[in-house]
Amino acid sequence: MRKRNPHQPDPDGVLLIDKPQEWTSHDAVAKIRNFFQLNKVGHGGTLDPNATGLIAILIGRGTKLSQRVMSGDKTYEGEILFGVETNSQDTDGEIVAEKDPSGITEELLRKEMRAAVGDQMQVPPMVSAIKKDGVPLYKLARKGQEIEREPRFVHIYKFTLDSFEPPRATFEVKCTKGTYVRTIAHDLGQRLGCGACLSQLRRTQSGNFDISKAWKLDEILTWDRDQLAANMISMDQI
Repeated sequence: MRKRNPHQPDPDGVLLIDKPQEWTSHDAVAKIRNFFQLNKVGHGGTLDPNATGLIAILIGRGTKLSQRVMSGDKTYEGEILFGVETNSQDTDGEIVAEKDPSGITEELLRKEMRAAVGDQMQVPPMVSAIKKDGVPLYKLARKGQEIEREPRFVHIYKFTLDSFEPPRATFEVKCTKGTYVRTIAHDLGQRLGCGACLSQLRRTQSGNFDISKAWKLDEILTWDRDQLAANMISMDQI
């Protein structure tokens, strides 16, 4: 933890970090706030704990940009496991169905991925932070409850196959904010008739921010406050 001069104001702007696996977005914010003794810190969009990649940490007056930063389109790389369905739509959840995926061909997979591109109404998963009467859905899911979820309008700009080694495929997807990539994987499995779930996810872009400009958390925690300020994107740059 860095000692802060009480008369020294927080730097203002955005710090791009490469979130490690098993950290929540809140964990990353709390670590940076406590380590640098900052007053105002937030983030521009959450990632699931087992997802990795780009998070925009908003510091000082940068916290006022929250809605602007969160509204940007997102790009992800990931992996889908076919033949397995879970209650969370990823491999962190409990398996609810297993089917034989051997009938999937690369040609068929590419065809169904192309069909997924465009405007659509997406039903969020039960295991999500969306709230019903003030209660996050994932808490209801833990109690075995399943409620009707309001479909959300999303747009998928691209959904492309990088590799296919049955029963797994790697992909890249670009989509609007609020899109659940877990649900994209689940829905693909439904259309293919064998079921599927998301097994890996990494965010590479968020709006105009790119993972190539992000810092590893371990490196950030070796800085002092001057280095933090020097490596942030300033309000003027944004």
